[in-house]
Amino acid sequence: MSLYARYAAHVDAALDQLTAVGTLPGGVDRCNVTVEPPRDTGHGDLATNAAMVLAKPAGTNPKVLAEALAVELRKLDEVAEVAVAGPGFINLRLSDGAWREEVAAITSAGDDYGRSDRYRGITVNIEYVSANPTGPMHMGHCRGAVVGDALAGLLEFAGAEVIREYYVNDAGGQVDVLARSVHLRYREALGEAVEIGEGLYPGDYLVPVGHALAAEFSDRFSGAAEAEWLPLFRTHAVAAMMDLIRGDLALLGIHHQVFASEAQLQAAGKPAVAEAELRARDLIYDGVLPAPKGETPDDWEPVVLPLFRSTAFGDDQDRPIRKSNGQWTYFGADMAYHFQKAERADQLIDIWGADHAGTVKRIVAAVAALTGGAKPLDVKLVQMVRLLRNGEPVKMSKRSGNFVTLADVVEEVGRDVVRFTMLTRRSDAQMDFDFAKVVEASKDNPVFYVQYAHARIASLHRRAIEAGIADGAGDLSLLGTEALQLVRLAAQFPRVVETAAAAREPHRIAFYLYDLAAAFHGEWNAGNDDPARRFLQPDDHEATRARLALADAVGQIIRNGLALMGVEAVSEMK
Repeated sequence: MSLYARYAAHVDAALDQLTAVGTLPGGVDRCNVTVEPPRDTGHGDLATNAAMVLAKPAGTNPKVLAEALAVELRKLDEVAEVAVAGPGFINLRLSDGAWREEVAAITSAGDDYGRSDRYRGITVNIEYVSANPTGPMHMGHCRGAVVGDALAGLLEFAGAEVIREYYVNDAGGQVDVLARSVHLRYREALGEAVEIGEGLYPGDYLVPVGHALAAEFSDRFSGAAEAEWLPLFRTHAVAAMMDLIRGDLALLGIHHQVFASEAQLQAAGKPAVAEAELRARDLIYDGVLPAPKGETPDDWEPVVLPLFRSTAFGDDQDRPIRKSNGQWTYFGADMAYHFQKAERADQLIDIWGADHAGTVKRIVAAVAALTGGAKPLDVKLVQMVRLLRNGEPVKMSKRSGNFVTLADVVEEVGRDVVRFTMLTRRSDAQMDFDFAKVVEASKDNPVFYVQYAHARIASLHRRAIEAGIADGAGDLSLLGTEALQLVRLAAQFPRVVETAAAAREPHRIAFYLYDLAAAFHGEWNAGNDDPARRFLQPDDHEATRARLALADAVGQIIRNGLALMGVEAVSEMK
């Protein structure tokens, strides 16, 4: 149990005592009671809003309730001071001993420090990447891939069972274009001179696919009608592209458990099942869409279509699930796909590019309708990444045809740099990825700054051995007030994990690690002016061991946080 959870339990026990003596009536809902750091650290170490949120339903004055609660909290051995502030907030200052115990708690928990069971028993499906299977991964896909994967790890750390899923869009017109592009490469492999026409995929990554088909089928489909080869070439091309995509994702350490095919979804009749479900609830009806706003096109005519009543769920108009030719709209197929996902999960999360923002409301409405609101969908939007080199836009890749490949970026700067950098801003904020800056050895580069803190910590043990200081349990009572400030920040990690998981915002881990690294570097640098604050003190082995224990606790949290981000902590900077 984390320090914050432990004191939340103390507050709860104190409220039980007030209920037992009649100060607080029974049955009052405590779900909004919190224990967290005060906004101003000068007010104490912890703060609770218990009296503020319980006073009204209890029919009492918040300050009176706060004073009664403060009396109970003062009985705790680890509490040095309890103060009632303002209209009824309660601030607690813990004893130094409580913070020293937290150092030992971090060391004891190790890789599990910060882990919780908040979402135990809940299955969360996270669908992310889901790039069209028409080529290798490019940097436009990278940010969503990292955000989704880090979020999956974060929710698992908070106790959830997570399904990592990729939706393969293999039923649209783009895969027919892919098949035609591959057919040209197939003919090229047979020795024909071909020209990649406008609208086709020009990338060299299709050359091996063409060669493989030529080796397997010889010239069988060289002059054949399109209807003879299109389905076969489409299947082969999509399979080859998915192999390419899996390989690219593996470079980032990303591995999905489920690859769901849109073509298979439609072949299994899932959209029709979803339609029937919604028609039975009068949420789909046959109607005519209003004419387009502005000047009506000459070829527009009213057509009766099956429409989902998305306006009943806050959308600005009802949405068709089929086209006039009877084919499913993208929304119709996507609605069925989410219904399928909801069969295996309690909660759904989609990681989408910001260019899909206009469709969020309708798909959230559809999922609410199909599941009766029991399986919530949360759509996280991810902004594009602008690639720069020394401030200048990066030129595109010839191999890919028109984009910078993820593989090329990972090869140049490394997986950990890519993953960490993608989490240094909120996912819905624009991001610049400058090849020069992300490998820069400076405080302004969060990747370097956090890794450098861990490397410094790792170096302490090597240097202690060289100084003849034997390993052993340090006397934590030797940790002074300044050192314990570092523990106060370190102890927030479990709470940061919990709030980041609740908000579905993995970037909060990166922000916290940067603050923790800055605090550690500050304590390290303080030793330049005050020898007593140096982590390594050759003339005082006990003090060294105590401060090594402190450094190890910080290092453990950095490792745990980086692991959640899918980043490996380094022991030496190269």
